[in-house]
Amino acid sequence: MTCKTCELLQQRDAGTAPLWDCIHRALGWDVVHSFNTSLPGWLVIVARRHIEAIDELTDDESIELGRLIRQTSQALKETTGCEKTYVIQFAEHKEHSHVHFHIVPRMADQPEEFRSLGIFGYLGATEEERVGEEQMNELAVQIRDFLLQAD
Repeated sequence: MTCKTCELLQQRDAGTAPLWDCIHRALGWDVVHSFNTSLPGWLVIVARRHIEAIDELTDDESIELGRLIRQTSQALKETTGCEKTYVIQFAEHKEHSHVHFHIVPRMADQPEEFRSLGIFGYLGATEEERVGEEQMNELAVQIRDFLLQAD
């Protein structure tokens, strides 16, 4: 089976990924904006090598991941004004079994039905509902600048 996440990594390696899909590259991780969400700032931290479970992480990858989770959460607070962030990891989708972590902004005024597990109501959005590429790119620049200063 083909791993779509690995295909997206290859595009980043080749320099052909759009800005929103290549916000920040660390040694073991990439930070990208989710493509199929209606919530601006829904980020994903993606392992740069194909692994399917957290226990396969190296010590260095684990340490770097911890820093990136904190830094992307700080960046989202700064850029979106969110109250806090959710961190979610499954790697269960048949085309995306590759380890990745969703870092999701939770706004102060977010409707109750979209809090906690309800946050997934923002994923799988139709083309019309999705965050537009221009808005994703604007956020990407702001988040990239924040992460570069944090390094």
